[in-house]
Amino acid sequence: MASLLKVSSSVFRSEKLPFLSKGKTRQGLLPKRAAFRFVPVALSLSMSTGTVQHDQKSDSPDIAIPIMVNGCTGKMGKAIIKAADFAGLHIVPVSFGAEKESGQTVEMCGKEILVHGPSERESILASVFQEYPNLIVVDFTVPATVNDNAELYCKVGVPFVMGTTGGDRDRLYRTVEDSKVYAVISPQMGKQVVAFLAAMEIMAEQFPGAFSGYSLQVMESHQAGKSDTSGTAKAVISCFQKLGVSFEMDQIQMVRDPKQQIEMVGVPEEHLSGHAFHLYHLTSPDETVSFEFQHNVCGRSIYAEGTVDAVLFLAKKVKSKADKRIYNMIDVLREGDMR
Repeated sequence: MASLLKVSSSVFRSEKLPFLSKGKTRQGLLPKRAAFRFVPVALSLSMSTGTVQHDQKSDSPDIAIPIMVNGCTGKMGKAIIKAADFAGLHIVPVSFGAEKESGQTVEMCGKEILVHGPSERESILASVFQEYPNLIVVDFTVPATVNDNAELYCKVGVPFVMGTTGGDRDRLYRTVEDSKVYAVISPQMGKQVVAFLAAMEIMAEQFPGAFSGYSLQVMESHQAGKSDTSGTAKAVISCFQKLGVSFEMDQIQMVRDPKQQIEMVGVPEEHLSGHAFHLYHLTSPDETVSFEFQHNVCGRSIYAEGTVDAVLFLAKKVKSKADKRIYNMIDVLREGDMR
């Protein structure tokens, strides 16, 4: 039985549906109205109403952890700041953003966070790291900056949590491996979704070819501002490929139009600005058997909470001077002491 629990980390490096057409029956294809049944995975994050002040020199090891959230002007960045503040982490009042955001101030949790543009990043990060030697950077920026940001963190020597999807993932891992910097890298920070991905990887490794000959159809819906294809969908598809399914990443149907998301996908209107719906539909060669895998998330709290757990996990690895330097969210789950 022990062999069934061995999970590879490779799945986390990855990163038009005909079944929506009219006239198709349940025999292999789904009717339009059933394409996405709403089964939300939405976690609420309770916040205290007062301003919380943190002492960096507190005896609590968690409170002593300073974090710098890059991408703090975005909704994901703001959700992470709220979750981190609630968890008692120290929010460094500095962040990196796009050139057009340089000089902006973001007020969150009683702090004023100054955003710096690309031109001054290295000197600013070196200065912040000198002031906060236990600093951990959290990156939720944009896919186009993933590699440049990682190279900067590695050059300065700052441990980081990379939650941004996209970029050249092979180059990203090479950069971190060469620098020996500690990092948690995952295209998916939601702990429960990661557990599902781990189960998929176990199935793929234990039963390769089990779905040979089956056809696969994949739809993913995210807020309109997400420009790249879901890293989670890519990870799940890589498992199906090991299971014998022939499918290319460019066959994924990305839904970003709000009208389609409401009418076709079934996203609640109040979550159009923040959701992650995924549907994977498998059909046997003779169309007599079908399987569905579905996971829907409304809001961002599930990712913010997972990111905070990743920060706490990474801080422990840095403090203990662990031999392993690159981790993913499966490693965080295995630690077993999540909040």
